[in-house]
Amino acid sequence: MRDQAMRIQKELAAEEVEVSKNGVDIVITGDQRIKSISTNGKSDNDIKEAVNEAIKKSQEIAAKKLSQMGGGLQGLLGGGQ
Repeated sequence: MRDQAMRIQKELAAEEVEVSKNGVDIVITGDQRIKSISTNGKSDNDIKEAVNEAIKKSQEIAAKKLSQMGGGLQGLLGGGQ
């Protein structure tokens, strides 16, 4: 199970989503890491780093809540019974 989760994590990191809206271009990976943000053709690394930190903190909160559910994803997937 752990190997499968690690493989999926690597696959997600390799996926990219590109969004352009209202003069803002964003590239984000499947594992929710911002690769680039540009506004009107100008790179905004400070914004990118702040957004990545916010995503990381929100993921930590979600992981904590899931682990309190009696097994986290194991419990959701029917494992550990």
